[in-house]
Amino acid sequence: MSRLAIYAGTFDPITRGHEDIMVRALDYVDQLVVGVAPSSNKQPIFNADERVALIEQAVAGHARISVQRFDGLLVDFARAQGAKLLIRGLRAMSDFEYEYQMALMNRHLYPQLETVYMIPSLETTFISATMVREVARFGGNLEGLVNPVVADALRAKFAVPAR
Repeated sequence: MSRLAIYAGTFDPITRGHEDIMVRALDYVDQLVVGVAPSSNKQPIFNADERVALIEQAVAGHARISVQRFDGLLVDFARAQGAKLLIRGLRAMSDFEYEYQMALMNRHLYPQLETVYMIPSLETTFISATMVREVARFGGNLEGLVNPVVADALRAKFAVPAR
């Protein structure tokens, strides 16, 4: 039996922290489906198709990672994929309360679905998509924060020249 997990988020944009979790998750699962969620509470800078394309480019060397967008509930997406495992990243204690509530709701809606939390590497723990967007908006150095393809896309969105 193949071990399939879902790693879902808005990924606006995908960061080196997201990539770190994705690649390290492959040590524990046979296949990872990255679910690109709509941004119902956020105003994304990239639309869902752009986010899917950027993730695909960022993880192009990993055949066991696939990327799909989804609408609706994460539990419905996981069920449709045949997944019983969610991977979630926790950067700080401030993430925990929200993640805990979400895991309990997901368990209520899909009791067979387990949530596993992964801590990012020390080198990427401080990176958040929100902070990356701010750095990009004001023309800051994106090296080490995102894949070069993502950095180019951010500079194009904000009409900021490369440093």
